[in-house]
Amino acid sequence: MAPRAYWKGYLKLSLVSCPIALYPATSEREKIRFHQINKETGHRIKYQKVDAETGDEVTADDIIKGYQVGKGEYLEVEPEELEAVAIESQRTIDIDQFVPKSEIDELYLDAPYYIVPDGEVGAQAFAVIREAIREEGMVAIAKVVFTTREHVIALEPRDKGMLGITVRYPYEVRKAEDYFDDIPDEKIPKDMRELAAHIVQTKAGHFEPEKFEDQYEGALKELIRRKQAGKPIEAPERREPAKVINLMDALRKSVAAEKKPPAPPRTSRKTAHPRRASGKRSAGRRKAG
Repeated sequence: MAPRAYWKGYLKLSLVSCPIALYPATSEREKIRFHQINKETGHRIKYQKVDAETGDEVTADDIIKGYQVGKGEYLEVEPEELEAVAIESQRTIDIDQFVPKSEIDELYLDAPYYIVPDGEVGAQAFAVIREAIREEGMVAIAKVVFTTREHVIALEPRDKGMLGITVRYPYEVRKAEDYFDDIPDEKIPKDMRELAAHIVQTKAGHFEPEKFEDQYEGALKELIRRKQAGKPIEAPERREPAKVINLMDALRKSVAAEKKPPAPPRTSRKTAHPRRASGKRSAGRRKAG
């Protein structure tokens, strides 16, 4: 079954527009999830919405939104009042500007979405907008409304479609200096830097997400299999990381542990071909003799 679109509307670049559909590019449905159950009966726990003061259950029709202005004091906001907050871009992603991708701080990137044309009618206009962004080598910045909230979204070509990533507002990003300012300035000796750099080099590789393994998820699946089979569950022995007493000694031991055996020399095609020819000639001489 094809996934349901999370959002449908129009993508607009100046006077060019086309119908599009957005789909979440990531999913956590495959992860194991647990329900809360009553240990005595084995029944699932059901949550009810109750009045915090009276304890009485409240129906959905009697629940409205409230903004806390003081302790136990709320400013009530009716659904009709929220609807009065007009947002023009509710069904349109209107591209405002283009920026270099390198200028977007990763802290601001939030949720990714795949963007595709919604039907054949707007496929050509979609391709025009996609290729215009691709040729400029930039990222398009626009706004979109999800569930009454307006988000900034960054658009870029991806294969035959586009990738849209919602971008956080400045007030949603915490200031790094609030966390980093108290870190002391350490003077690192040259030999320590070189040893650490060597460890990094021995672990250097390429980004290959297909090799990532969720060990905790695997352990959960194994636990469930053992439970279903009636086998005992034993907690593994947990070892705390050794405390570093001498940093230089720890670096040297790390370098020794990370040493890799030298790779076997590669035989180039240029050198391999004469050997094969030489072997054939030798065989011919042996046959003749």
